[in-house]
Amino acid sequence: QVQLVESGGGLVQAGGSLRLSCAASRNIFSFVAMGWYRQAPGQQRELVASVTRSGNTDYADSVKGRFTISRDTAKNTVYLQMNSLKPEDIAVYYCRARQIPGVDYWGQGTQVTVSS
Repeated sequence: QVQLVESGGGLVQAGGSLRLSCAASRNIFSFVAMGWYRQAPGQQRELVASVTRSGNTDYADSVKGRFTISRDTAKNTVYLQMNSLKPEDIAVYYCRARQIPGVDYWGQGTQVTVSS
């Protein structure tokens, strides 16, 4: 069973920064991709950023230029650096690891709140 533990959420003022971490219980290269999703109240969960095993990244249009996904393979950890945060970024952020298509693991989520 894979465990993903997120951390780093919190309350920040608009324009501020946070860095989320997702620590995996096994080698992150065992996954074809890892990503960050978010879910705001009353809305569907949406992709924020992802990184494939080969290092290709993808971002939601709403976060391009502000968020950066990265990984530390020695620590089996994926990060999401979030800069220039806006109130519309308020959500619970989830880490997802895709083992193979159709087999996904999710973390418990971490709350991000941005005050205006």
